[in-house]
Amino acid sequence: MLEDAERVKKLIALKKKLEKRVEELESELKELQVMLEAVNSILLEKGFKRAEITKPPVEMETLPSKEEVEGEPSIPQLPTEYESVTQLKAVSGELLANLYASDDTLRVVPAEDRNFNINTPPFTHFLVDKVLAKMQEKDSELARTGQLAPNEIFSYNIVREGDMIREITIKHVDQERLRELKSSIRWTLEKMYEKMRSQS
Repeated sequence: MLEDAERVKKLIALKKKLEKRVEELESELKELQVMLEAVNSILLEKGFKRAEITKPPVEMETLPSKEEVEGEPSIPQLPTEYESVTQLKAVSGELLANLYASDDTLRVVPAEDRNFNINTPPFTHFLVDKVLAKMQEKDSELARTGQLAPNEIFSYNIVREGDMIREITIKHVDQERLRELKSSIRWTLEKMYEKMRSQS
């Protein structure tokens, strides 16, 4: 009887210790999620409000400058991990951009002769605010409720020279979103192209 009582006493002490540790971990997780949201918010602000992004992230591939490739057209360097290439074309047949896709990553590189300006509608209002940011918000909410790992949250980055879009990289894309993104990006670029043509 004494042994049982002692064992129960130890189990109760262990239970309290475990409960305290769980509370500490939950508190730490909440703090990390708040920090992650803050970082995401800063990245969004820097990505779309700065005049230039001079140093894109390491995983981003940028178009070589004309000085780097003299006499040759600038072409994007396609990493080997990308499995497929899709040409995004206007209804009239003009090439708008190339879309490189791997398992969960998309890389959109505008055609060399297409200078898409971030200020040309509907890029920011539709593609960024209504499509990309909404997908990111949805995943952030899922991560907050424990339904998605923080390192699997949908993310995107826009590399540009001044106001000209040079590349869009999107990570953690599933097949359902891949279809939606292809359609949304093609439609956005076509509308931008139409506005560019009407202004020229």
